[in-house]
Parts: sequence; structure tokens; C-alpha cells
Amino acid sequence: MILADILLIWYKKNKRNLPWRNTKNPYHIWISEVILQQTRITQGLGYYLDFINTFPDIQSLALAEEEHVLKTWQGLGYYSRARNLHFAAKQIVNEHNGIFPKEYTKILKLKGIGEYSAGAIASISFNLPFSAIDGNVLRVISRLYGIEDPINSNEGKIKIKSIVNELIDKSNPGDFNQSFIELGALICKPQNPDCDICPIKEFCFAFLNQKQKDFPQKNKLKKPKNRYFYYIVINLNNTNTFISKREKNDIWKNLYDFPQIETKEEIKDDNILIEKIKNIIITDTFIINKIHLPVKHQLTHQTLYSTFIEVSIDENIIINNTIKIQLSQINKYPFPKLIENFIFNKIISH
Repeated sequence: MILADILLIWYKKNKRNLPWRNTKNPYHIWISEVILQQTRITQGLGYYLDFINTFPDIQSLALAEEEHVLKTWQGLGYYSRARNLHFAAKQIVNEHNGIFPKEYTKILKLKGIGEYSAGAIASISFNLPFSAIDGNVLRVISRLYGIEDPINSNEGKIKIKSIVNELIDKSNPGDFNQSFIELGALICKPQNPDCDICPIKEFCFAFLNQKQKDFPQKNKLKKPKNRYFYYIVINLNNTNTFISKREKNDIWKNLYDFPQIETKEEIKDDNILIEKIKNIIITDTFIINKIHLPVKHQLTHQTLYSTFIEVSIDENIIINNTIKIQLSQINKYPFPKLIENFIFNKIISH
């Protein structure tokens, strides 16, 4: 019995019961694949169910307001995924009459869909023999074949894709792809893989040579850059506050936050901080109620240090590039998780 057959038998007996595995609907498969990028299943499952419930089909997603899509996505991070989903839904409506395309090349042309997602959708929904290679598959194949090329290098990815394309079961490509992904998630884990219960250990270079810790190999990533945010949380007569929409091509695009000061280094002089606040709110008549301790927030390539500064202002003012909202309405707007946590803990709970 060949490796692929053994793995498929194992998968059918051991796969987790997940809602997107009980359907061939390409829309549902697409949503699940995008949500599960950079997201653990334990967190992503609830978001998947909520997203499908809110936008049950391509048409409802295409017709939705972007803020509604982002609000539904709030807390998942990597918000470009949500914006791309929304854009691609409109593509499908405008270019494919609202029907998800069945051809791999057409799937690949949809906004935000790369080779992995296109392969997953094509193989699972349409039984087309295309590979779906995610981090789990890269790790499994690297150990299985003792591939020394870093899995985050072009050479490593090309070599692994070539191997998977040779192994793929053309009669059942969807389950084949998912079996490798599931093996990586449940057994061939990054740390302390459960080799003793691995169904294909007899084929595995790393196991047979006791070199599990040597694979996969990776090129070192650049050190994340630091950014320092100072959020001015304005309390206007205990009723209103000011928020701004992030429209620049930066993190959290089209989400909302509070008026903000950004610096390359931490501000250690209170007088400098006060002057910078004055430049934002254009008034001297304010009271700083509290300066919270900085919150560290780690993104893939950036480390954010965010300080929330609660400020009271009695007079009616206008702050450029912001909108004034009622505090009671703040939950209607999509915020990054960092801001959402502050709102819930410091504003709503009080």
C-alpha cells in the first residue's frame, strides 16, 4: 500500500468533524480557507459560523457595506483578508454572474486568493487535481523527505510542490490535500511531533533518522520594527468621543481608532506629550485624567506599543479627520482588536 492510500485511510478515520468538511459548496470552502489563514481552528470556527450566518452566499457578501464586513471580522486580525473577500465577492457577481468559478485559473484571479486557497477550493469543491500546500504540508513533506532547503524559500517551496504534485491522488484530491493538512495539525506538529502514532512514519526520513528537530529548516525573518502609538481618548461631556477612520495603506485599513500620535521612539517627557496632544485637539483647555501603561501588540512584522490617554474636554470642538460619535454608539464601528479591548474594558464596562 502506497503512502497516499495509507494517509487517506487514516484521514477518514481520524479527521475532525468541522462544518466546512461536510460541504462541497465553494463559497463555504472559500470562507473557511481565508478565515483559517493565520488563525487557529478553535478561534476560527466561531467566526466561520457567524460569517456564514451573516453573509450566507456570495450575493449577500457582495452587496454588504464594507464596514459591516469588517465589523463581522473584528478580532480576527489581518483585515486585508476581509477586504479581499468583499472585493472578490463583487468580482464573482460582476464577472461570473454570481456563480463561483470552477476553473483553477479563474479561481486564482480572484482578489486575495493565492495558490494554496485556489488549490483547496478546486480540489475540495470541484475534485480537480491541484495541490493545497500550507504550513502544515510544508512541515510534513520536509520531514518526510528530509528536505534541507528552508521551507520559507522559493527553492524549498518549489521542491515540496513538485513532490506533492507527484503524490496527489487524482481521484480524490480534496481528501488527499486535507489529509496532509490534518496530519500536520494533529500529529506532525511543529514541536514534539507524535511520531509513534503517525500512520506514515515508516516512510519518514526524519523519524527513521531521529532528526525530527532538524526539520523543517527556515530562513530567519527580519526583526519586527517598533511603532509607538498614543491614542487620545476624548470624553466630551460624558456623552461623546472622537474616532477616526484609518484610510492610508497601512495596518487596519478602513477600521477605526482614536485620534492618534505616532512616534518612532517612546515619548518619555510629559511636556512633549502634552504639546503633541495640543496639536491634535487644538485647545489648551483639557484635562488628562489618566495615562494608561503601554500595551504591547505583536503583529507579524511590527511590534506596537500603544498608550491610551484619557482626556476630558468641556467645550465643543472640532478635530480634523475625525468624526464625533455618541459613546453609546461606539460598538457599531469596526475597530482593531487592540482598540476593541480598550473600549470594552475601559468604556463599556464603566
